[in-house]
Parts: sequence; C-alpha cells; structure tokens
Amino acid sequence: MAMLGIFFTTHSAVLIEDVPLTEEDIQQNNIQRIYDLYNKVGYNCFIAAAIYVLFGALSCCQMRLNKQKEYLVH
Repeated sequence: MAMLGIFFTTHSAVLIEDVPLTEEDIQQNNIQRIYDLYNKVGYNCFIAAAIYVLFGALSCCQMRLNKQKEYLVH
C-alpha cells in the first residue's frame, strides 16, 4: 500500500484507470484537478498502509502476551 501511495503521489500514468475521474474532468482537460485526485488516492493508500502496520503491531503484542500467559501457566 505504501508503494502504491508513492506511485499515486508521483502521478504515475499507469495508474490512471484507478483514479476516480469523471467524463467532465477528461473533457475539460483540467490537469490540476487530475493531479489532485491522484494525490487524494495516494494519501488514502498511505492511510491504509498505516492501518496495516498498526494492526500488525497490535497482533504481535497480543501474540507475545498470549505466549507469556502460556509460559506462566505451565
């Protein structure tokens, strides 16, 4: 997700199909509006990547706590 965020914020032409463009945006050829949409999608990818990291860290903490409890019981 972080890599997608980087590619979206650098306005990669390959990802144009994943940008929520309307017919009006394409017809007006408003490049700044298109760049703003790229950035918006890129920031959403960064947020998703941060959520993945947060849940991964939380899962690791829970695994450690569960292993400690098993060790103390035996």
